[in-house]
Amino acid sequence: MSTPLIVSASPHATSGATTPKIMWSVVLALAPATAYAIWLFGYPALSVIAVTVFFCVFFETLCGLAMRRPPTATDGSAALTGLILALSLPPGLPLWICAVGAFVAIVISKAVFGGLGQNPFNPAMAGRVFLLIAFPADLTRWLVPQQHTGDTLFGEPVTTLDAQGRITEYGLTNVDAITAATPIGLLREKGANIVADLPGNIEFLLGHINGSAGETSAFLLLAGGIFLLIRRVIAWHIPVAYLGTVALFAAITHLVDPSTYAGPAFHLLSGGVMMGAWFIATDYVTSPMFPKGRILFGVGAGILTMVIRLWGGYPEGVSFAVLLMNACVPFFNAWTRPKPFGATTATSGGAQQ
Repeated sequence: MSTPLIVSASPHATSGATTPKIMWSVVLALAPATAYAIWLFGYPALSVIAVTVFFCVFFETLCGLAMRRPPTATDGSAALTGLILALSLPPGLPLWICAVGAFVAIVISKAVFGGLGQNPFNPAMAGRVFLLIAFPADLTRWLVPQQHTGDTLFGEPVTTLDAQGRITEYGLTNVDAITAATPIGLLREKGANIVADLPGNIEFLLGHINGSAGETSAFLLLAGGIFLLIRRVIAWHIPVAYLGTVALFAAITHLVDPSTYAGPAFHLLSGGVMMGAWFIATDYVTSPMFPKGRILFGVGAGILTMVIRLWGGYPEGVSFAVLLMNACVPFFNAWTRPKPFGATTATSGGAQQ
């Protein structure tokens, strides 16, 4: 007796991947970099992370109740949004600003569009860009790592102690906080005068620099991204295309004028490029569905990041680049959609297989 042919709707093959497993896997991949940032900056980083994650989960719960939907706060999506947003903010940021960012990320950028899976823009980056535009002074005030007080950056002392034990910053005493510009910010500010004095690549790799909590250890972020690749949580197309484009763009500009533009290693290891390539641009909802589209997405994000870094009004362009490429995702999906097996194409001579 022959076995009957069973016809059913797709998907025909399933896996054990669920939304909670995916979200908590990304949180786990970010855990080493998060722990390192807390060790590096201390309570200011811990408070920003805790408050931002709490309010993202809180607003997610409220939106679910208001929309009369099953609770989604435990699936990890809101916690992951809060963690990525917190890691993109300066340690020591006023906590009420963190709560505002969480509101924009969850309510305005996500719930308004229908919740998880419906938002066209990355919620964490939408929250960060809003805060950067609304509170530019607070979002560009960077805390010097507690573990490196007294270090020099580009040959200049960042923080020292005077004879009375008071903290001084660039010669000023009685400062309210220990702050300094990020390497990218100083590069934009002083230009060709400091290219030759850039810290060694090992400093950027290990995180011995100031910046947001997610811009410290490029090594731990890279390790987390490789972990996601091994677990098949993300595909290689976007990270490789993004990082490769940044490296190529930086190499070309450095060859044209090495006294003005830093080389590829600086741009790959500093700022939010590693965070953006592995954990932000690869967001399932706001990135293309098909491999060719993902490669185009990564290339576009890399180009925009470097254009903003080198010639834009802001020293860092990752968040803006990702949001602009999010807007192109419907086009990428339509343009790179594979032709179904057996499909025909109409021509002037009739249908062609």
